[in-house]
Formats: sequence, C-alpha cells, structure tokens
Amino acid sequence: MEMKSILITGCAGFVGYSLSIKLLKKKFNVIGIDNLNSYYDKNLKLDRLRNLQKFKNFSFYKLDISKKKFIDSLQKKEFDILINLAAQPGIRYSILNPHKYIDVNIKGFLNVIEFCKKKNIKKIYYASSSSVYGGLKELPFKEDATVNKPLQIYAVTKITNELMAEAYSKLYKINFIGFRFFTVYGPYGRPDMSIYKFTDKIYNSRKITINGKGNYQRDFTFIDDITNAIFKLIKLDKGLNKFSGSRIFNIGNGNKISINKIIKIIEKQLKKKVGIQYSKSIEADMEITHASFKKLENVIGKSKKTNIETGIKKFIEWYLKYKNE
Repeated sequence: MEMKSILITGCAGFVGYSLSIKLLKKKFNVIGIDNLNSYYDKNLKLDRLRNLQKFKNFSFYKLDISKKKFIDSLQKKEFDILINLAAQPGIRYSILNPHKYIDVNIKGFLNVIEFCKKKNIKKIYYASSSSVYGGLKELPFKEDATVNKPLQIYAVTKITNELMAEAYSKLYKINFIGFRFFTVYGPYGRPDMSIYKFTDKIYNSRKITINGKGNYQRDFTFIDDITNAIFKLIKLDKGLNKFSGSRIFNIGNGNKISINKIIKIIEKQLKKKVGIQYSKSIEADMEITHASFKKLENVIGKSKKTNIETGIKKFIEWYLKYKNE
C-alpha cells in the first residue's frame, strides 16, 4: 500500500517543523496545520513555515485543534497517518495558565481523535512528554513505570492523552503511538527552552538566573535523533498497521547532564563567560530526567545518538547564522 499523505498538527512548532522537513525531503506529502500562536516569538514560527512552503509536496492550513471547526476544514483531505504535535508547551507556564493546557492538550487532542474516527483513520502518532514521570525515583525511566505522580498540570494533560489513546484504541480499533520526548534541543528550537535561553544570554552578555543550584539533570535529546526515530517507526509501519493498540516509546539520549555543565559547554563554544544568579528551586521542576530507550531500540534497532557537545555546537552554529540574517 502506497502512503498518500501525513497530516501533522503543530507543523510550525519546533518538533513539528523538524519532522515535516524530514518527511518532505523523503518525498512524503505533508498536510500541515498550526494556529501560529504567540506563546513565544511568532517570527520564528513564521520563518519555519516559510521554509516548509518552499516544498511543493507541502500544504498548510491555519487552524486551531482546540476549536471543533478545524474538523470541517479538513474533511475532504486524504491522509493515512495523523501526527499530533500541536500542544501548549511549557512546564512553568502551566502553573500560571492551567485552563490553556486543558483546552489545547486535552480538548484539542480529543478533537483530533474524533476527527480521525469520523474519517476512519486508524493511525495516530502523538507527542507525550518525559514530564509524565514526575516524582518517580527509579532511573532510568521505563515506559512500563506507573505514571501517577505528576508535578504540574502540563504533565497531567500528557498522562491524560495517553489514557485517552488507550481508551480509543480499545473502543474504535484506532492504533496509537505516543512519544515521550526528553528535553529536545537543536536548530530552530524553542526560545523558552534552556539551551536556547542560555545561548542567547551568554551571547548577549546577560546574567543567567537558574532555579535551584544548577544541579538538576536533564536527558537532552538532539532534534535529529527525535525525527530519525519517528521516521523509522513510520517506515516500519508504512501501510502495514504493524503497531496495533496503544503503544508508548521514550525518545531520549540516554545520558543525563547537569544544568551547570550545560552552561559551561555553551560558554566554551561561544568563548564567553556569564554571570549566574541562583534562585529558589520550583516544586514543579523534576530533579532528574533519564530515558531508557530499550523498548524503542527493540523495534527500530540501535541508532547513534548525538552527544551533547556536538548537538550544542550545531545549535550554536544555527543560532549565530539565524541572528545575523
């Protein structure tokens, strides 16, 4: 069976954009939707979108998944897989704006699933998050761990998405694959994420404020490693419904590194030092994230991971070029 098209929600977001570019280069037809909101610099989203629109096999619709009418606008579009990457991101922002997360991440995901149900689409891929592991102490995090200790509403919405997928897969035989992403970074990344923020402040000689003492550890995952893993899953799955029911995979690097060490790597690569101000830690922050990805490797095979120095170097090269264009 030849694949017709893939519909990607959140195509102007960081992961959505990067995955769309990869699929377009591999000659897939991509239907992209995004509401182009201003949670962070909208110009970055518009620049990503302009890059996507250079491809003839790309079509774009400005739509919001949290509004039911998005279903009507796409009713006549034909596609085989829907990849839901549209979401309200940001852990700390979720403390201040919890309703926004319910509207986009839960109601929006429900609209996406109902849309697929109406169109008889049996394959949905979607973004979950490493934040679902919350207060768990057992490392590295494994997909079969019980995830019932969320630390903030963002994690609650992602756990809910996974439960929704489980229920709909049983009720309507829709097949779901959820991705628990671990701290993604790289070119065209989100300005509210740590590596982008630190690079920007060090480059502009501005002091960095860190919650806690900088000892929190994160499993930083380079964007290409994320898109490569998803692409391999799509290729394996192509027209075969290889993955039935509801399945979840961690996509991480498998190495944890402290925030203080990240700052030192960026300083070294930019050849600049920065002042650091430590503030009180936030209860919503996880102390450590660390992915086990054995489950994923059992399916797609082993793949080389981008080490943090190489990944940051690639990000900084993009950042300098982007800032100077």
